[in-house]
Amino acid sequence: MDSTASPRTHLRIAAVGDLHVGKTSQGLFHQFFAHVSASADVLLLCGDFTDYGLPDEARVLAKEMTATLKIPSIAVLGNHDYEGGHEQEVTEILRDAGVAVLDGEATEIMGVGFAGVKGFCGGFGRGALGPWGEAATKLFVQAAVDESLKLEAALARLRTSQRVAVLHYSPIRGTVEGEPLEIYPYLGSSRLEEPINRYRVSAVFHGHAHRGQAEGQTSAGVPVYNVAMPLLARLHPDRPPVRIVEMPIEVPTSV
Repeated sequence: MDSTASPRTHLRIAAVGDLHVGKTSQGLFHQFFAHVSASADVLLLCGDFTDYGLPDEARVLAKEMTATLKIPSIAVLGNHDYEGGHEQEVTEILRDAGVAVLDGEATEIMGVGFAGVKGFCGGFGRGALGPWGEAATKLFVQAAVDESLKLEAALARLRTSQRVAVLHYSPIRGTVEGEPLEIYPYLGSSRLEEPINRYRVSAVFHGHAHRGQAEGQTSAGVPVYNVAMPLLARLHPDRPPVRIVEMPIEVPTSV
């Protein structure tokens, strides 16, 4: 190693969601993961990496990643990953493949902190569903509150100056615009926005909204990136469907 080389000043983050890997997807992602490995320092998988939440689908993805991906990876589950009722097994398969699957936990790579939760639906702003009325409604709202509290706890554990939130559901309305108006409440929850603003998160990545907007920001100006693979593929058909963002890192000062 060249001791005179300049220290790294940025972490290159690759982010994508909604791969929807199926049992027959073997071999389809080799080039994609090779491109990511050459372009970034860490990969974020923002949920729905399987199609029906089946262990066999997770094994296909794990095999693709271990064969080609050469950089650390972080993931959160999406609603599709829960569909089959095997979310724990799906999580363990990916963890065994070296993926840091976060569900209210935090991790750090090269001085940048990452906090991850799935998130939940419920709507945005004045249109957000409140815990009033039937017990079923209160349970639904509580699920969104619980995800927000998990995100808050994960962010609170980080001591890094740069903090990144990894989600599946959106924390803002801005990145779901373009979807049918009727389904906005099922695409995210503004309850996730409060801890993001309070902990001065540097960037947020989410998926889920296949026909939404690629970028937005919270009310405090935190950048939010929608990295759903179908959206990125439609916006940029001439390049691999992944978002690359450079994050400044703290450079140790010489003594």
